[in-house]
Amino acid sequence: MPLTPLRQVLANGVTVVVQENHTTPAVSLLAAQRAGGYDDPDGREGTAALLARVLDRGTATRTADQIADDLDGRGASLTVSAGRHQVGVSATCLVDDFVPVLAIVADALRNPVFPGHDVATRRGEILTTIRQEEDDPASVAVNRMFRELYGSHPYARRVRGTVDSVERLMRDDLVRFHQRQFVPSGHVVVVVGGLDASLMLSAVSDALGDWPAGSGRPPLDVPEAPAAAARCQVDIAMPDKSQSDVAYGFVGIRRADAGFMAASVMNNALGQYALGGRLGDSIRERQGMAYYVFSSLDAGLGPGPVMIRAGVAAGNVARTIASIDAEVEAIRAEGFTEKEIAESKQYLAGSLPRQLETNAGIAAFLLNAELFGLGADYDQRLPGLIRAVTRDAAIDAARRLLDPSRATVVVAGPPAGEPGP
Repeated sequence: MPLTPLRQVLANGVTVVVQENHTTPAVSLLAAQRAGGYDDPDGREGTAALLARVLDRGTATRTADQIADDLDGRGASLTVSAGRHQVGVSATCLVDDFVPVLAIVADALRNPVFPGHDVATRRGEILTTIRQEEDDPASVAVNRMFRELYGSHPYARRVRGTVDSVERLMRDDLVRFHQRQFVPSGHVVVVVGGLDASLMLSAVSDALGDWPAGSGRPPLDVPEAPAAAARCQVDIAMPDKSQSDVAYGFVGIRRADAGFMAASVMNNALGQYALGGRLGDSIRERQGMAYYVFSSLDAGLGPGPVMIRAGVAAGNVARTIASIDAEVEAIRAEGFTEKEIAESKQYLAGSLPRQLETNAGIAAFLLNAELFGLGADYDQRLPGLIRAVTRDAAIDAARRLLDPSRATVVVAGPPAGEPGP
C-alpha cells in the first residue's frame, strides 16, 4: 500500500508531515530540530548531546516528575536523542492520548528550563559513557578514524564530545544553544497513526503554529572533505585488551550524490550485513580470522565515511588488513558477479516493506525523505531506483570510493606481537 502523506509548512516555518495508518489504535510522532553536534560551538563539543539528555527534564509549566507521571499514566513513551545534524524527539501513545502527549512534546521543545541538578547528573552520565568508549577498542578505532579522515572538518568532532569539552558545559551553554538553534524554520514534525490526517495536522498546528518565527536559520552548507592522498595506518596500543579492532575507511559521499543508490548496492554486496557479503564470506567464513567484519556507507547532509570494520585476534591483524586490501582490489579489477548484484538489489528492495510495517518505521522513513528532499512518493520510486542500478554502476562506485592505496587504517588493541590477556 503506497504511502500518501499530507505535508504542510506552517506560517512560522515548521514543516508537518502526517500519514494515516489505522492498523493499530496508536500514534508515533517524530519531531526533529535540524541542529545537532555539527552546530556545537568550538570548545563546547557535546552541547547538543547534553541538551538532548535534559530537554524533557522540566519546562516552564511542567516539572520532570509531572512529565514522567503524565506519560506513565497514559502508557506513552518519549525519548530524545542527538545526532550530527539534528536533535530528535520520539513519542508513541494511543490515539486518544495524542493531543496531550503532543502538548508535552511541544512544551519540551519550546520551553525547556534545563534544571541545574539535572544538567550536572546528565553531564556525569555522558562523561561516564565517553570514558567507557575510551576503554573500548572498537570505539577508539572509529573515533580516531574520524579524526584522521576529516582533520579540521567539522565531521572530525564527536557528537558526544570529549571529556574536556563536556566537563566545561554548563546550563547557560544549553540555554544559548536552544535559543540560537531551536527555531520553527528548522523543525520537522512527522506523525503517523490511526487518526484522520487533517486532525493530526490541525493538532500540530495548534501546538506549534504560534511558536514565534524569529530570524530563521540560514541554509546548511556542509563543506567538502578532501580525500586522503596516500595510505595511512595508525596503531593504538591497548595492552589490557584481548581483541583488536580494525577500522579501514575513506571519505565518502553525500546522500544527495547522484551515485548514492549505486554506492548503496555496492556497500551491500561488499559486506553491509557481514555474512552476506564479500568481506564476511572471505575473512570470517573461509579464513576464520574475524569475530565480526562488515562495511558501512554513512551518506548524509555532508560527505560521511565509507568504512570497513573488523574485530580480530591480535595475531590476525596484519592478515585481516591484507585480506581487506585483496578483496577491495579484486572488486576494483574484476567487479562483482551478476548474482551478487542481483541478490543485493533484491535484499535492499525487499527491506522496504519490512521498514514500513510499523508506525515508527513509517515515521522514520518519512522524516528521512523530508530531511533529504526525496519527495512524498519516495516509497513508490525507491524499488525502481534500486532495480535500475547496474553491475557496472556498482563497480564504478567501488572504484570511486574504495582505493587501498589511499585507505586510512586504524587498529586499536594489544600491541603487535602480544596476544592480549
